[in-house]
Amino acid sequence: MSESNVKYTEAEALEFHARGRPGKLEIVATKPMATQRDLSLAYSPGVAVPVRAIAEDPGTAYDFTAKGNLVAVISNGTAILGLGNLGALASKPVMEGKAVLFKRFADVDSIDIEVNTQDCQRFIECVELLEPSFGGINLEDIAAPDCFVIEQTLKERMNIPVFHDDQHGTAIITAAGLINACALTGREFKDIKVVVNGAGAAAIACTELIKAMGVRGDNVTMCDRKGVIHKGRTDLDQWKSAHAIDTPARDLADACVGADVFLGLSAAGALKPEMVKTMADQPIIFAMANPDPEIRPEEAHAVRPDAILATGRSDYPNQVNNVLGFPFIFRGALDVRATAINDEMKIAAAEALAELAREPVPEEVAAAYGGKVHSFGRDYIIPAPFDPRLMEIVASAVAEAAMRTGVAQKPVADIEAYRHQLRSRLNPTVAVMTLAYEGARANPKRVLFAEGEEPNVLRAAIAFKEGGYGTPVLVGRDEVYDQLKELGVDNPQEYEVLNSRNSPLVGRAVEHIYQKHQRHGLLRREIERMVNQDRNYFAAAMLSLGEADAMITGTTRPFSQSLRQVRTVIDDAPETTPFGVNVIVGRGHTVLIADTAVTERPTAEQYAAIAMRSSAFARRMGLEPRVAFISYTTFGNPPGVHIEELRGAVKLLDGFHTDFEYEGEMAPDVALNYEMQQRFYPFSRLSGPANILVMPGLQSASVSTKLLKELGGESVLGPYMLGLELPVQIAPMTASASDLVMLAVLAGGDAHARQKREKGRVQV
Repeated sequence: MSESNVKYTEAEALEFHARGRPGKLEIVATKPMATQRDLSLAYSPGVAVPVRAIAEDPGTAYDFTAKGNLVAVISNGTAILGLGNLGALASKPVMEGKAVLFKRFADVDSIDIEVNTQDCQRFIECVELLEPSFGGINLEDIAAPDCFVIEQTLKERMNIPVFHDDQHGTAIITAAGLINACALTGREFKDIKVVVNGAGAAAIACTELIKAMGVRGDNVTMCDRKGVIHKGRTDLDQWKSAHAIDTPARDLADACVGADVFLGLSAAGALKPEMVKTMADQPIIFAMANPDPEIRPEEAHAVRPDAILATGRSDYPNQVNNVLGFPFIFRGALDVRATAINDEMKIAAAEALAELAREPVPEEVAAAYGGKVHSFGRDYIIPAPFDPRLMEIVASAVAEAAMRTGVAQKPVADIEAYRHQLRSRLNPTVAVMTLAYEGARANPKRVLFAEGEEPNVLRAAIAFKEGGYGTPVLVGRDEVYDQLKELGVDNPQEYEVLNSRNSPLVGRAVEHIYQKHQRHGLLRREIERMVNQDRNYFAAAMLSLGEADAMITGTTRPFSQSLRQVRTVIDDAPETTPFGVNVIVGRGHTVLIADTAVTERPTAEQYAAIAMRSSAFARRMGLEPRVAFISYTTFGNPPGVHIEELRGAVKLLDGFHTDFEYEGEMAPDVALNYEMQQRFYPFSRLSGPANILVMPGLQSASVSTKLLKELGGESVLGPYMLGLELPVQIAPMTASASDLVMLAVLAGGDAHARQKREKGRVQV
């Protein structure tokens, strides 16, 4: 149950799924496959050894294959999102997306399987036969009532976890929020009166879970399209009749009178303000219909300011989002080889989520959400979806519940060690980048897109605006509006375009640059020509004059040329020189490489400055910085002739009060291999593999980064520009629209951080 307020065009959505390798998944080998020997071990004849081992002891399949970390996401397409029964094949993009979420949030490998049948028994037989392949089954987008029969039958027949997320994922997050809403209003589950509007899969699962947690059955009134489900009705199937009660109430309005809680899993507008008025003091309302809730929070608060509201939307507080649950529930279940996901495990997940919401919110999460989630309260009863603690807290609670209830085949001996393993399992940079986008929505900035006539830049500007990240200011000619129209923008005039030939701001730009350079050989008429003819000069002047908060450029000319033009207008930051940092994001690791963009051969002072600023940037990426000054030689072996500046940087840092680890000079294999450091260089000051590589020169930095990007299979982000006085990012000429949006988001985030620092200095 989640709805984003992010906007996009149909063309953009199709292009996202089609570009490059179609779809969102690929299979990657986890063992070397370079030699004939590798192939012989991976397949015939070496593969026969684990085959025989598994035949003798089936449990060893978890040791010798991917089964233990592999979940099948399975659907027949009978209830795709809110689109209805569109068939198995049409459900594939959704199932691929679900698989991506498993990997992104909990490092669970997942394969989507679309079963082309609406025959309940055939579907069951198909899935049942897949048990040897997978460690768990996630059922998705299957219509009720078949979903009840399918899940229950498969749970009885299979010895691995089977979980229908549309039912139980929603129920778990709802229960977590309800725990905290009751705590805030002084209620207990055994006493609350609940109205459930909707009688589909999610509604019934929510009802069953809260009953298992202590809500009395006769205190729950469920409604479907025909009204209250009461014992006098003769049109109920077995799943609805299980929740029928004796009550005089016959419609939703009747049921709401005196109710403490409303759980809506039905349709937009179903709950009317006049119904909310009749509810008990401090009513708890979960309006989870998507994309529009049963009642909007502002409507409910207009008649009942004391109400606590939750919805399925990200643009309101208290979002009921299934991504808070299913990845971590499966993570915990897989890690202890659970045979099922039982009620106790679901309750443990709900209680863990509720407890997490009551903990102080990490600074990076609060900042990303605009500082609006500082502490537990009426607008924060459910954790933020990108809280980095979710993996550790929820997965460990589920694993403990599995062990406690006897469904764990491989219990965890040391739960604290397991929690530490969970903390380190995901790369922090992925979460930090996600938080950067959330932060941009919370603190939107004006960002200059200096090359506003380029189609790729326009696509990025559209995405930036529609994503709610800020206001794009396009530097270009009047025909930009026609280009926006061609790209599907309904009202191009909503976009601000600055034309450097006729903008009333041109005179200010010329005067600003002239004052800066009149004693350095530039004539006013030269500057007028520069501003009129080159968008980088004009855009940089606009940034300097406060007409925007940040700027991006770079797609139409080499990096060095763009930087030279920007530096004509914008000064370097004090006590440093600009440099570029590329972020290499791999499986379970992040490495920063600098300087990849500016200085061909830095001095010792520049090396030291690069190390310090890269370390601060690394902390923004969620890393504890460990800097290695890279060379072809390691501590003088073999002797080198260009290492004195690197050694000088180390000596300079020795004289500073640094808050990060650093060492060098070191070859890259030593810097990245901590075992080698410990074995051959026990005096090394690094406490782990280096995650910041300060390269000996621009050539080595640029070449190695580009090789990694093209050949290494790593994700290479950047370069990110550090060391200018104002937030400017210069994109590579090959940057995609998505790359440009990311740079714009980071530039806006840099602007926000600078503004906060300036505000703090003024207050002091």
